[in-house]
Amino acid sequence: MRVWTRGLVAVAGAVAVAVGVVGGGAVAGADSGGPEADLAYHGVVSLDQGRIDLRVTPRNHGPSAVADATVRLTWSAPLAARQQLPDGCARLGARVVVCRTGALAADGVGERIGLRLRLRGAPSEVALDIGTVWSGGAVDRNRGNDEQHVLVLDTGDAYYF
Repeated sequence: MRVWTRGLVAVAGAVAVAVGVVGGGAVAGADSGGPEADLAYHGVVSLDQGRIDLRVTPRNHGPSAVADATVRLTWSAPLAARQQLPDGCARLGARVVVCRTGALAADGVGERIGLRLRLRGAPSEVALDIGTVWSGGAVDRNRGNDEQHVLVLDTGDAYYF
């Protein structure tokens, strides 16, 4: 497990909100009367002998800016016990990693999130579910583009989403 020295409070806050949203059964961006934003995630993922290389870029189609959001990455296979996670990301259990997106301007692209992970063992395939669990109070009425399901085969090939 990685120990953070920078941004711990912000990550802990985002994770706490993400856990509260997930645990409470609420949908991120439910109609709360807040500003409207439209979050989406695009990127590329590959799997090679249990090693995952993932790059995901958050985007906000607007109309309002988002001060911060949290994206959840859920794998169909368990992750190895030890992982090196970048600042802004935290592990939530055996198969889940959450990451801060940072501020997203209206109709803007956020900073790319890059992860190199190891799975427990070397499965021949893994499914990845990507979705927003916290949107900083913004309402996202178009939930279809911020939730992705990607099947990744152990070929070393890049799968784009």
